[in-house]
Amino acid sequence: MLFNPLLSKAVLFSASACLLTSAMAAELPVKPTVADLVKQSKADDWRPLDPTNTLYLDLPVGRVVIELAADFAPQNAANIKTLVREKYFDGLSMMRSQDNYVAQWGDANEKSPKSLGSAKAKVPGEFTVPMSFDKHFVRQQDADGYAPEIGHSRGFPVGRDPKTNTTWVAHCYATVGVARDTDTDSGNGSQLYAITGHAPRHLDRNITAVGRVVSGMELLSSLPRGSQTMGFYGADEARMPITRVRVASDVPAAERVQLEVMRSEAPIYQEVIEAQRNRGGPWNKYAANYVELCNAPIPVRVRPPAH
Repeated sequence: MLFNPLLSKAVLFSASACLLTSAMAAELPVKPTVADLVKQSKADDWRPLDPTNTLYLDLPVGRVVIELAADFAPQNAANIKTLVREKYFDGLSMMRSQDNYVAQWGDANEKSPKSLGSAKAKVPGEFTVPMSFDKHFVRQQDADGYAPEIGHSRGFPVGRDPKTNTTWVAHCYATVGVARDTDTDSGNGSQLYAITGHAPRHLDRNITAVGRVVSGMELLSSLPRGSQTMGFYGADEARMPITRVRVASDVPAAERVQLEVMRSEAPIYQEVIEAQRNRGGPWNKYAANYVELCNAPIPVRVRPPAH
């Protein structure tokens, strides 16, 4: 039989059309989004921020709200609150903005640094803590390359290792950490950073993650990048000044930011994770059946007015 190239092309076109039609017919079902689930949630699915472990970092452009992870870094959190209450950060500035990495603030004057007051000059590095410190862990069933188990605890992204009985806050976008030198106890909270780029999880268990930004992250991620090594600002570069930093419990109740975090223990939390693991149609054409820890943030919202 003679080969007919036109017939062959027609068969291939027909087969391709059938495959395309089949793919189009397998559209993903419409599923609730995280926004939908937030609207469906109940009042007891949320918890207010604890004002004793919430910081207000006030900049000329707005307020950054930071929740301290006191269960995971109790000594560092306590020292930071001492610095804040003694107004250490007031009048200092943002000192570093490194592209796809961190924004850092504190005292950039190494020759004549500001006094730490009654705060400690050295605090033990709380890179991990015993699992018993964390009473709120809810496991996420996805695999992770940096931790045997992952999940959330009071909204914080968490890794843990049952073999070593340790747990830690993961370095996701908006995580706040304590800058240090080489020695593990060389950090004290007088210089802090927030992750502004893709999650640098290699920092996990190598530095103290002490909290996370829950509001105002755009004010840090949009800072002009520093021109010096590692994104530090040069002497002639303008730096965003810090107006003041306060512990929320020291601020009059009427002046506090009324935010609340979805409870990791609430059943709807599992639905939120699933909504991010398998996003439905019609825009999505493929369901990954997987979500990274840092791509599954727990929702935060302004507390609705009481009825």
